[in-house]
Amino acid sequence: MIRGLVRGAAAGTLATAAMSGIMLAGARAGLLGQQPPRRIARAFLPGHRHRPKPGERALGTLAHFGFGAASGALFGLVVGDRRPRVTTGVGYALAIWAASYQGWVPEMKIMPPASVDRPGRVGVMAGAHVVYGAALALALRRLTARRRRHAPEAAVPERPPTDRALAPVGGGHAARPR
Repeated sequence: MIRGLVRGAAAGTLATAAMSGIMLAGARAGLLGQQPPRRIARAFLPGHRHRPKPGERALGTLAHFGFGAASGALFGLVVGDRRPRVTTGVGYALAIWAASYQGWVPEMKIMPPASVDRPGRVGVMAGAHVVYGAALALALRRLTARRRRHAPEAAVPERPPTDRALAPVGGGHAARPR
C-alpha cells in the first residue's frame, strides 16, 4: 500500500512537470490568460481573491505539484502493483479536470466553469490533463516494472516428499503377485 502511494506520488510529480509544459506553451500562445494554479493559490491567500498578491506564483507552482503528486498517489494506491493502461490514466486525469474546472473551482468563485470559460483555456487545460494522465500511467508502468525487475526472488518452499516420489517408474503401480 505504501509503495503504491510513493510510486504514485513520484509518477504524479513527473506527470505534473509534463502537464506544466503544455500549460506554459498555452500561456505563451495567449490561450490561457493567467495560469489556473496561480489563480487558485491567489484565492486562498489573505485579501481579495481576485487581486494579485505577493508569493502567489511560487505558491501556485508548489500547490500545482502538490496536487499532482497527491492525485498520483491516489492513482498509485488504486492500481496497486498492476501496470495501468494509458487510457486509464487519461480517463482519471480528465475526471480530475472535470471535477475541478466544472466543480469545486467555479463553486468557490475562483474561475468560471469550463463550459463558459474562454475556449483557449478549456482546450489547453483539457489537453494538459490528457498529457498528465498519459504521463502518470507511463511513469507508473515504468516504476512498477523496475520494482518487479529489482525485487528479490520469492523463496519457493520445498515440497515434502509424496507417495509419488516413492512409486516405481512406469506408471506408479506395482505389479501384484499372483
